[in-house]
Amino acid sequence: MSTAPADTANDFEAAAFGSNPAAWPLPSAGCARELWLRAVAAGAQGRYASALADLERIRHVPGAAAMASLVSSTRASFFRQLGWHDVARGWDGRAAALAHTDEARADALIGLAADALGVGRFAASARALELAAEPVKSARNGRLPIRLSWVTAELAMFRGDGAAAVAPAETGVRLSSGYGSVRHAVKSRVVLAAALCSTGAFEAARREGDAALDQALRSGLVPLQWAVASLLADIAEDPRSATRYQLLRDECAQKVIRWGGVWRPR
Repeated sequence: MSTAPADTANDFEAAAFGSNPAAWPLPSAGCARELWLRAVAAGAQGRYASALADLERIRHVPGAAAMASLVSSTRASFFRQLGWHDVARGWDGRAAALAHTDEARADALIGLAADALGVGRFAASARALELAAEPVKSARNGRLPIRLSWVTAELAMFRGDGAAAVAPAETGVRLSSGYGSVRHAVKSRVVLAAALCSTGAFEAARREGDAALDQALRSGLVPLQWAVASLLADIAEDPRSATRYQLLRDECAQKVIRWGGVWRPR
């Protein structure tokens, strides 16, 4: 059981899934869940070496077994963010095998759906999303329907059906507005910007993308800064704007490398 004061526990929640994703450094963790929350927060900032170190520490503290599936899903998400979808698939598979709760099972299945997209296995992605629907509903965890909407929209985009991507992307924005997580709100806007772009609605995509970028910059969410800058660089209105986004994208990539991330070669 954690001996950390209540305000310290709240610090972890606010950094990982709340209003303060830019918080750094975070206090020492007193239990497995706090280590996991600190890892989630660090990964969202692009501090992958710190995040992975905290995930490794979880194995050596009380309560580790109960966290094993979520830890594997979190490892998978870090690999996926860096382009290693094939590696992430192995960790999400472990997460699915270790899942003993609806929350953990939903996380693993949504992760597997996202992994399958990255290697072009669209039917497998769709099947994983179908299997995730019931545990998402049963878990009653507000972040899970948001994640489900992201990958549903991404699957439609990968299949070339931009129009079908917009509705789930908009659902993600709506759900995230009531969830309270700045990170989820930013990611939802990034997904919506991409969905709009895939329909040819470039002005609307730029508007959503710029809003997401502004919020990501204020919140220290470097991987999301990289993602939305990459999108905006491709749809910029003029060469000067494109160069500005490209420079930001490259700065973000270098930060991630300095903080222990290894990008998959393109």
